[in-house]
Amino acid sequence: MSQTPPQTPPRPLSPHLQVWRWHITMFSSIMHRVTGSASVAGAILVAAWLVALAMGREHYTCFLTLASSPPGLLVWFGLSLAGFVHLTGGLRHLIWDTGAGFEPKKADQIALWTMILGVVLTLAFWAYLFASGKVTL
Repeated sequence: MSQTPPQTPPRPLSPHLQVWRWHITMFSSIMHRVTGSASVAGAILVAAWLVALAMGREHYTCFLTLASSPPGLLVWFGLSLAGFVHLTGGLRHLIWDTGAGFEPKKADQIALWTMILGVVLTLAFWAYLFASGKVTL
């Protein structure tokens, strides 16, 4: 007679998804990682800008034409949003590095304020760019 191995009940692949409830610190942590990756894309675009500058007037004009078009401005807006949200997320981590703000309510408040501050800084930055005439549509 052959014996069959005992059957074990199926286990979830990611039990943390059933245990943890969503909260703002989780979202803030995810956004910090996403915006860090987006900032790398921004660095690549800045490098492309420098390469276009080094290649001469024709290439630089082409780059500026693309960068100043509405889709280009949307990309730059998204990259600046990523940069400011990542910056404020870094400030959150700096606060936590001091040992402060780990209580659940305080951690949620800090995470929420870093997200709000990142958006406000981005809007203020672009308001300045448009008001000063450095960017136009």
